[in-house]
Amino acid sequence: MLQNVYAVLTIINVPLAVTVILLERRNVSATWAWLMVLLFFPVLGFGIYLILGQNLSNLKLYNINRRNRQAILELIDSQREHFRNNDIVFNDPEAANYRDMMYMNLSSGYALYTQNNEIDIFTEGNDKFEALFRDIEHAENHIHLMYYTVQNDKLGARLVEALARKAAQGVQVRFLFDDIGSSGLPRHFFDGLRRAGGEAAAFFPSRIPYVNIRVNYRNHRKLVIVDGKIGYIGGFNVGDEYLGLDRRFGYWRDTHLRIRGGGVLHMQALFMLDWNLASPHKLIERYDPVLFPDLKSGGTVGVQIVSSGPNQTTEQIKNVYLKLIHSAKDTIFIQTPYFIPDESLLTALKMAALSGVDVRLMLPGRPDHKMVYWASFSYLGELLDAGMKCYLYEKGFLHAKMIVADGKVASVGTANVDIRSFKLNFEVNAVIYDTGTACRLKGVFEEDLKLCRELTSEEYRKRPRLQRFRESCTRLLSPIL
Repeated sequence: MLQNVYAVLTIINVPLAVTVILLERRNVSATWAWLMVLLFFPVLGFGIYLILGQNLSNLKLYNINRRNRQAILELIDSQREHFRNNDIVFNDPEAANYRDMMYMNLSSGYALYTQNNEIDIFTEGNDKFEALFRDIEHAENHIHLMYYTVQNDKLGARLVEALARKAAQGVQVRFLFDDIGSSGLPRHFFDGLRRAGGEAAAFFPSRIPYVNIRVNYRNHRKLVIVDGKIGYIGGFNVGDEYLGLDRRFGYWRDTHLRIRGGGVLHMQALFMLDWNLASPHKLIERYDPVLFPDLKSGGTVGVQIVSSGPNQTTEQIKNVYLKLIHSAKDTIFIQTPYFIPDESLLTALKMAALSGVDVRLMLPGRPDHKMVYWASFSYLGELLDAGMKCYLYEKGFLHAKMIVADGKVASVGTANVDIRSFKLNFEVNAVIYDTGTACRLKGVFEEDLKLCRELTSEEYRKRPRLQRFRESCTRLLSPIL
């Protein structure tokens, strides 16, 4: 009987496997990963593929009217012309060495370069949220928030209460949250905010209870824009755990930025696109000086806001990482909670280390997602052999997403160094072209080193066989983790 069932499943599985091969023919690693799923879960695996393997790059998610699209293209073309003619005078002379990366982000990601920015760096949740609450209290016109995870706890309640007070004062409040990342929220969580006149919307919400066919595509961005003048971007979500109050993780180490200047306007535009995709109450797609004020900041920091998502064919943020790694002459410092590089990134890091660049990778010393953690470790051996140094953060949980090259240019944002962030999630990073800010971030990394232990090649080779087996298995699934 069992033999007959197995034979039938095998016969059905063959055309399903052929279908997967045809649909994923442009991505060999993903094809093999899905074939492995089909092998272990005959027929059922194809149902999983239909839910998790949808290709959004062919869908027109963001509807931008013709007039606005034309205006954006004119801005992009104008700045590209300035780059081609070397007309831009950089506040930091070192930034000129990264002109090609700025041009790439501008051409493929519509990321305008601005250099009138001021940046504050937060590495602890209490500092970040106290600054955010002060800015919320002083808001005069609007507060736009986008978070992947919002928890139903003291911090979540405090934030919604503060927003409700501002909404009652006439400030326009719009709160966007990811339906998967914030799946634990009760339906009434935003009722107080809505009664006060504010709005809240879920990104890619489930239309069927307990079933979300877009579960694989998550809006992992964390943005706050206050009055179009102040912007927050980085790794902190909303919840007590991000204040270090979770018993499982203890101290929470993350990196977040507060930006004032031209970079905020790009963050505002990105929020508007995501909001209009998620909410029936659209933000009007026209130039509004209230949403896009003329910012006369005294800042001098160069910034590009680079976004990526599954609706794009180009992996913008991954390309930033590749350019930073290839451009580095002395040092590359990377912090990430999850490390699942594709072949291009893995090769770039090995080339840099073999070329004598001091490449340092910092990962959490304790996992929050074990399968991802095992897969991460499977990549470390060849990098350690190439000369890269790896450090495991031990004070608590490391959630920071940062890369600094040569102490001259840096990227901080929401994207992890993994295939999910580069290809499947909606992400956003701030690329910073300023020696002073990059050196501050490099200093943060060096301070964190005091709370780490180094993972040596010798220790890595002595891993237990069971651990190696787990790593090998999870690596096969790494393109879809």
